[in-house]
Amino acid sequence: MTGVPRRVRVVEAFPEIVEYLDPEQQEIARRQLVADMIFAKTGSWMPQVPTNLPGHLGLLVLDGLLSRDVILDKPLATELVGQGDLLRPSDRDGEDAPIPFGVSWTVLEPARFAVLDPVFARALGQWPSAMAAILRGASNRAHSLAITLAVSNLRRVDVRLLMLLWYLADRWGRVTPDGVVVPLRLTHETLARLVGAQRPSVTTAIRQLEEEGRLRRTPDRLWLLCGAPPERMAQETAAASLGH
Repeated sequence: MTGVPRRVRVVEAFPEIVEYLDPEQQEIARRQLVADMIFAKTGSWMPQVPTNLPGHLGLLVLDGLLSRDVILDKPLATELVGQGDLLRPSDRDGEDAPIPFGVSWTVLEPARFAVLDPVFARALGQWPSAMAAILRGASNRAHSLAITLAVSNLRRVDVRLLMLLWYLADRWGRVTPDGVVVPLRLTHETLARLVGAQRPSVTTAIRQLEEEGRLRRTPDRLWLLCGAPPERMAQETAAASLGH
């Protein structure tokens, strides 16, 4: 559920939006780019902000992690949404589609959003480079969906899973002496929806990757990637297939 709105200086929470401005303009932007901030706790989420109003840019994810499920009779596809992504949850056109579908949001890790309403949008319009940085959050989501779709079409579930986790590591991961940590608590069920597989198949693939030393869980239940990155693994997989 969302809490009572508070105000946030968006530049302080998302400094990359002013990286191409000179110091004087950065300070002006810091003072003027102020937005309402809302919160979402873990669990099912039904945003109440009317982001489909004229001039409303949407909700900018400041931190946290969410999943967006497109549903027919069961989840059809799952998208992960996190820091820097731009959402417009009020744009729900599935009810009027030839084959109606639903959309369900779940907060996987507590999240904060900046509400980029028309007042904020007018202030942002002074700096085209800052506007481009904000809108990049929407294009990044489209790119992420394309990557997820490509991964889900790979033949082997273990390859799908490892490719996906390395992609998530590239976006949100951190390097440690033991490997790259993906700081997302994703269940087998969520991973299965992301790679287009059944949960038992994902559980089997995880066990296989753990036995191969490519993947393991950290004490705080995060994912740790070990060994070769996906490009090298794909070459190894192709070579192994030719060998058979």
